[in-house]
This record gives sequence, C-alpha cells and structure tokens, in this order.
Amino acid sequence: MANDNQPTEAGSRGGGEGLARWARDRLDPQGRTRALLRKAFPDHWSFMLGEICLYSFVVLVLTGIYLTFYFHPSSQQVVYDGSYGPLRGQLVSAAFDSTMDISFEVRGGLLIRQAHHWAALVFVAALLTHLMRIFFTGAFRRPRELTWVIAVLLLVCGMIAGLTGYDLPDDLLSGTGLVVVNGTLLSVPVVGTYLSMFLFGGEYPGDEVITRFHALHVLLIPAVMVALMVAHWALARGHRPPQYPGPGRTETNVVGLPLGVRLVKSAGYFFLVAGTVFLLAAIAQINPIWKYGPYRPDQVSAGSQPDWYMGVFDGLLRVMPGWEISAWGHTLALDNLIPLTVGAGLFAALGAYPFLEARVTGDRRAHHLLDRPRNRPVRTALGAAWLSFYAVAFIGAANDIIALRFHVSVNAVTWVVRVSLFLVPAGVFVLARRWALGLQRRDRDEVLHGRETGVVKRLPHGEFIEVHEPLSRERLYLLTAHEHHERPESFAIDGNVTDEIKQADRRHSH
Repeated sequence: MANDNQPTEAGSRGGGEGLARWARDRLDPQGRTRALLRKAFPDHWSFMLGEICLYSFVVLVLTGIYLTFYFHPSSQQVVYDGSYGPLRGQLVSAAFDSTMDISFEVRGGLLIRQAHHWAALVFVAALLTHLMRIFFTGAFRRPRELTWVIAVLLLVCGMIAGLTGYDLPDDLLSGTGLVVVNGTLLSVPVVGTYLSMFLFGGEYPGDEVITRFHALHVLLIPAVMVALMVAHWALARGHRPPQYPGPGRTETNVVGLPLGVRLVKSAGYFFLVAGTVFLLAAIAQINPIWKYGPYRPDQVSAGSQPDWYMGVFDGLLRVMPGWEISAWGHTLALDNLIPLTVGAGLFAALGAYPFLEARVTGDRRAHHLLDRPRNRPVRTALGAAWLSFYAVAFIGAANDIIALRFHVSVNAVTWVVRVSLFLVPAGVFVLARRWALGLQRRDRDEVLHGRETGVVKRLPHGEFIEVHEPLSRERLYLLTAHEHHERPESFAIDGNVTDEIKQADRRHSH
C-alpha cells in the first residue's frame, strides 16, 4: 500500500525549482502556458518596432503616474512664488504653477516630465513606423484586417493623447494650440459651437478646459488605448504570426524562436528602450515652459510649432486659403473645415485600406507570408504617396520658420506647399511604382543569369563578357517565393525562362 505522506521526487527539490513547480501546479495545471511558450515566433528586427510602441507606452504610464501626484489641473489664478526669478510675482494658473514646481522644486521632476514627453514622441513615431512596416509587407491582409484597424485607432488615440497632454501646462505655446483647437471645433457645421462650449466650459477661453483635458489625458484615452492593446493581443494570439519568405517557410508553418526565448530577449529590449528615453530626457531639453511664460488669450507665441505628429493638421491649416461661404443663414469656415476633413480622411483611408485592396484585387485568401514591397508596386507606391503628402503638410507647418531662416516670403513658401500637396504625391507614386518594377526586373535578371562577380573575360573571338556566379538556393528561394503578377510589356522576360524559375513558381503555387 502506497504511503501518501511520502514526498515525491519532484516535491523534494527545494530552492527556485521547487517554487516554480509549486506555482506551475497551481496557476497552470493544464500546461497551457508551457505550450504557449513553446510556440514558434518569427525572429526579425522589424518586429521590434511593435515592442518599442509597447515599452514606450509603459514608460508613459509610469512617468504619468508620478507626474499626477504633483500636477494640479486647474485654471485658477495664483501668484507664482517659485525659484524661477523672471516669473516670480506674476499671475499664473494653478496648472502652470504646479508644472513649474515639478520642473524646479520636485526632486527628479524635470527628468520625469521630459521623459514623459519624449516617450510620447517615441511612441507615436514607433507606432507609425510599425504601421508602415505592416502596410508595405501586406501583414494587414486576411485574417488580420481587424488587427490593422486597431493599430490605426491606436495611432489616432496616441495623437489625441499627445494633444491633450501638450496643452495641460497652460503655457503660451500650448495656449496657441488651444486657439487652433477652438477654431477647428467652431468650423464643424451645426454642432461646432456646442462642442467648443462643452470643451472650454463656456465661451473661449473658459475655465474648464484644463480640467477636462486632464480627464481625457489621464483617464479616458489611456483606458481606450489599453482596451485596444488587449484586443490587439487577443486577435494576434488567435492568428498564426506572419513571417518573411525564406527557406522552409510556407503559408502553413512558422519558423522562428520559441516564444519563451523571444520574451527573454524582449525583456532586455525593454530596458534598452527605457534607457534611451531617459537618456534623451537627460541630455535633450524639450518643452521649456519657463521660456514661453503663462498663457494669455490675447497673445500668440512667435514661431510656435506643434509636436511632429500634429504637423500634418497644422500644415494643412496654414496653407489653406481663408475661404468662407454662407448657406441657409450659416457661415461655413472652409479654411478650418476642409483641413479637418482632409486630415480625417487621410487616416480613414489608411484604416480602410485592407478592405479596399481586397475588393479591388479580389484576393480574399488568408496570407501568412509577408510580401517584399517591390513585388507589390501599386501598394508600395500608394504608401509612399501617403507618406509624401504627410511630409509636405509637415513642411507647411513650419512655413514661417522656413521663410525666416531662408530669407524668403512666407507667401512664396505657402504657395510652394499648396502646389506640392497635389504634385508631390502624384510624382512619388509614379517614381515609387517604377522603382519597384525596376527592382523586380533586377531580381529576375539575377535569377536568370546569376550574381555579377566583377570579373571580365575576353573570349577567343575578341568579345568581352562578365562572369556571373550562380545564386545559392537560399537566395533563389527568396527571389522567387512570391506570386508572379502580370507586368507591363517592357518588363516581360523572354521565352527562355530557366527551369529553376518555373519550378519555384510551381512549388509556390502548390
């Protein structure tokens, strides 16, 4: 008869292994976590972009919690009596006063405040770059359309969170941004006045905007972003992770590292991201509100520039002519309404692109292998054109600074930006498409003739030829493991296609 009181061999082990076994038996009795950690995860440097988004968001949350303990979101006027001499004795808002205290009185406050701001910039930049990686490689296709939409919504929420946080210190620069926000809200037909009155707690500038922006920045928007991240993780867990084409990689398997190993590497990457953010905060000054001074509704900060991610909206506002029309007894301020509509349409088109591409191409199959951008010239050209429009609008947001630095007329800069908003995206589309087709042709020539070695030989009859070296099987697979779509006549290959290309196409189609 067995003695139930005798310790088992596993139970006799002490130390960390025993603690780990105890936790495993109680928290994961079915072994599901262990099975998940053994799942393969593709290993490629571009997947780190999503990790930068996550880890910079963690830094944002942690630094934001610290700042919340000292920040007072109130427009109540107080007399500044801090250590910064030039402003001592002036009337400022409680929000501005508390931000000055954080910067000069709280131990480590300026470092945390600047780290919070830098983390916000890194988060939006990494998220936009991550989205572009997904776009150009086709990782948004079925079954990941909803994952793409969630990522676009995260980008929009990140921009709104940055805008609301940027305006909380109530300095002159952020107040200039509030003027733009108020004008944009007032341009919305029918409900614009009500939106402005609700946001500002009365007629502009009101007394409630800081309190309400603080609630949006600290409570509502972070909650929405966390919910979107959880939904993104849940959808990603239910789908097979996409991978780049390569030897042994197909639509039905995953080649990579175990998820457990990937998580260990990712933990080290978190400290790299956090360290970089705090290094920037320590050596690069950002948003010095003591130089701008407190906000005054009758003043505008000279040379004011928004954070980079809002540059597209500010640029569109600056270059838009001051058009107004009257209809049915109402005045439509098109100089604000049209930029708002165009900016919103820009991101709406980005979010709807997976569904538009599937409808146009008729391709509704599930895809787990990523594309090389050159093999999808139209999609690549559309993405490049979208980015060029964003870049031109961003330049328009600095029209006054450009005119000042280069000693040209601000009107000339504005007109160049206006024309470029139409011409540059079209030119970039054509150039990017032709560039992608040219890269396709170079790949096909490389497959047909091999790699150029730089060695030139002279034949007996006097002809000079360059020696080509056959490609490795891995390189051949990479260049041929994709669907071969129809190409223009100028890029068609003659009938002497090698058997290797035919066989690779046949294997890929199967």
